[in-house]
Amino acid sequence: MQLIRGIHNIRAEHAGCVLTIGNFDGVHLGHVAVLKGLIQDAEQYGLPSTVMLFEPQPQEFFAKDKAPARLTRLRDKLALLDKLGIDRVICVKFDKEFAAMDAEQFVRSVLIKKLGVKALTVGDDFKFGKNRQGDFDMLSAIGAELNMHVKSTASLRRDDCRVSSTLIRAALAQGDLDSAHQMLGHTYAISGRVIHGWKKGRELGFRTANIALKRQVIPVQGVFAVKVYLDNRVLNGVANIGTKPTLNGTKALLEVHIFDFDENVYGRFLKVELVKKLRDEKKFETLAQLTEQIASDVADAQQCFTIK
Repeated sequence: MQLIRGIHNIRAEHAGCVLTIGNFDGVHLGHVAVLKGLIQDAEQYGLPSTVMLFEPQPQEFFAKDKAPARLTRLRDKLALLDKLGIDRVICVKFDKEFAAMDAEQFVRSVLIKKLGVKALTVGDDFKFGKNRQGDFDMLSAIGAELNMHVKSTASLRRDDCRVSSTLIRAALAQGDLDSAHQMLGHTYAISGRVIHGWKKGRELGFRTANIALKRQVIPVQGVFAVKVYLDNRVLNGVANIGTKPTLNGTKALLEVHIFDFDENVYGRFLKVELVKKLRDEKKFETLAQLTEQIASDVADAQQCFTIK
């Protein structure tokens, strides 16, 4: 899969494609329905299937820390799109300049002139451009004028509800991993590189690998039984996702204790898949109480992986 970072990197050889535009946060089953249709169109036209997405996501640009929690980091999103068979991804930097672009200018100068879009698929609630002035009707009108076929994809429904990132966030916040997984079509995981932490876990007898969640609002908090993917290995463990209130932490962090594991993984890339929520994060009065709870969490998590 080819990745183009920024509109300025679109070259003449990229002209001619079928395209869909969106955040594709989580790449859930609703997105998969859109993407499968895109791939079918690409085969029909004999052109690359192309996805345009944004970093940061528009709501993150406008609402900052009040934006909805993101389900998928860019790296994981790209991996999921690649797995589905998408040919090309254009990652557009969503900044002040892009947000101010006139909707019609975007269609004519970017979609038509630069990309030569022959077929465009967008969601039924798609809005774009300055002040969200662009919509499906505008796209259809310009498309008819400039020979760009535009279609809207009906929402995928499950149990008479629309499959959406919002519903998945709600399920994750409630610790309902099964419902989240069913709507995602894949397990929920967090990935990143291991950083140096406060080394408190080691002092307490439970060494952890730490992954910073940066400024990203996270959809899950608490203690979970997890599977850890490292290179070609799948390891079991227990993870805390939160701010470490007992230690007066303020930044969101994923800390994972991997069972029967004593390797140096600083700087290594881990994928941590949530298997079961064990409890909410809480503040303990003493480190002794925290240590006792961690031991209990480890036992509970190990039980999740016991073969019956």
